[in-house]
Amino acid sequence: MSAPVSTKKKWGSTVLGWFVVKEGDGQATESEPASAVGADALIAKYAAEGAAPGAPADVPPGAPSLPLPPFVGGALDFLAVYESAGVDAEERDRVSKARDLLRSLPVDTPAATKKQIVEASLRAFGVPTEKIIEAGVASIEALESHVRAGQADTQKLLGESTQRIAQLEQEIGEVRGIMEQAVREQQTRMSAVNNEKLGVQQVLEFFGQEAVAKVVRDSPKLHEPG
Repeated sequence: MSAPVSTKKKWGSTVLGWFVVKEGDGQATESEPASAVGADALIAKYAAEGAAPGAPADVPPGAPSLPLPPFVGGALDFLAVYESAGVDAEERDRVSKARDLLRSLPVDTPAATKKQIVEASLRAFGVPTEKIIEAGVASIEALESHVRAGQADTQKLLGESTQRIAQLEQEIGEVRGIMEQAVREQQTRMSAVNNEKLGVQQVLEFFGQEAVAKVVRDSPKLHEPG
């Protein structure tokens, strides 16, 4: 039994309804890339809202919490994502067959005709439609769980990093304070020393420059000015 149009539209507005589409146009889309959003804006969005771009509002019923497979060569390892969620090779193959069949059909083929062709072909492969749907939903739930696990890890990292940044900023402030204090003390030192030198200089000036110069030359502990 097909779902009402209003329900389909609701599903179409989120990943959780098994369809990822743009609001209002029914066309499949992808999340906006991080480079288009800007790193600072993206970090602020994660930190303030706790929601990844394109992430759904709710977790699929029964979806497990999964460890994050690492990126391989900068690319997401979907095989590891599916395997970690328990989507086995047979299920992946079912979805792949249906996917390849759909891609092989001309784009202008009517939807009803596509459905007939794909279902007939899959029956020829001995794959019931229900099994493909089940495998497809399991794949979506695996992908959604992966996004959620990534979101949780990202939020944790952002929280820890924000705390660390605050600590570093506090340390920077303390170091700057020490530097400024040292400069102030040196300025005070220079002013005090100059005043003291002027007092001593009065005594030396009384005896005269030549007398002072001779004493400096003859003294083993004094040094002539450079």
